Amino acid sequence: MTGSVTLHDVARRAGVSLATASRALNGSANRVVGEQLRERVLRAAAELRYSPNAHAQAMARGRTDVVGLSLHDIADPYFSAVAAGVMREAGANGLLVTMASTQRRPGAETDYVGAFRRHWASVVIVVGSRTDDRAATDRLADELAAFEAEGGRAVAVSQPRLPVDTISIDNHGGARDLGEALHDLGHRRFAVLGGPGDLLTASERVAGFRAALSRRGGRLDPDHVVSGPFTRDGGYDAMHRLLDREPDVTCVFAVNDVMAVGAMAAMRDRGLEPPAGMAVAGFDDIATLRDVNPGLTTVRIPLEEIGALAVRLALEDDVARPRVRRVGGEVVLRASTPRVPS
Repeated sequence: MTGSVTLHDVARRAGVSLATASRALNGSANRVVGEQLRERVLRAAAELRYSPNAHAQAMARGRTDVVGLSLHDIADPYFSAVAAGVMREAGANGLLVTMASTQRRPGAETDYVGAFRRHWASVVIVVGSRTDDRAATDRLADELAAFEAEGGRAVAVSQPRLPVDTISIDNHGGARDLGEALHDLGHRRFAVLGGPGDLLTASERVAGFRAALSRRGGRLDPDHVVSGPFTRDGGYDAMHRLLDREPDVTCVFAVNDVMAVGAMAAMRDRGLEPPAGMAVAGFDDIATLRDVNPGLTTVRIPLEEIGALAVRLALEDDVARPRVRRVGGEVVLRASTPRVPS
């Protein structure tokens, strides 16, 4: 078995994770493999006649100029804004960005990180929420750990569930602040377009909004929480399903802006003009909101700056890793959520 033998094959033969196999063969600045495990990996590599891939050799000579960027959906303004920040900062440092869009396919992030590793990328940035699929998260964590064990630098813009530097957005806190602000405007009867049930970003925002109402002495009726894809069409369909229930609500919170835009389109198709028919709020403050009428109340996240920060974190030397940088949001009240007359 020669030529086509990969690090995955060695890890499988030794009965260890991909990350452990990589550390045993290539070393690591901050993680040490026990001698027995190391011997097991070396024995498996010898039996398979494995040769370390060119990525590790390239890293030993010095970094390449490639940043591998994996994100869920480049058509979504949230991700395109983060990508713009990554490209701006990478360009300022003489780096080239190679981008891959997963289209939210399960396992695609892991595949892309593996491809970036094989093509000698010096930096990998993974942008996107984790899900409640722990096995999928563990596979991605192993691939990222292997990449770093070979000398690369990885950063995630996500929940702090991966063994790399992470920029974590305070989804819960931002949604809580928004819920309290809407309550202070006089709204008492709410509905939520909650996104996919397995997406941690969506569930964090729903939980934060629910916590705000609880702190103000209110509650969120479970029948007024409607799930759906994290897209404009997802918001459109979820809003139609909500209206079919003839809800007694004054304000609907969509857990991201593109869902909110879809919700307003659905309202208009049903003869309801926002905000007179129902107030609407979103989350993220994407750039395309400049053209939305009425102006959408939302939680502003510095998306481009987050992308630039991801590159800066990856390029910092002589620091203890992994680190978590938490980024909060700012409630922006606009015409889509007017004050309720007392």
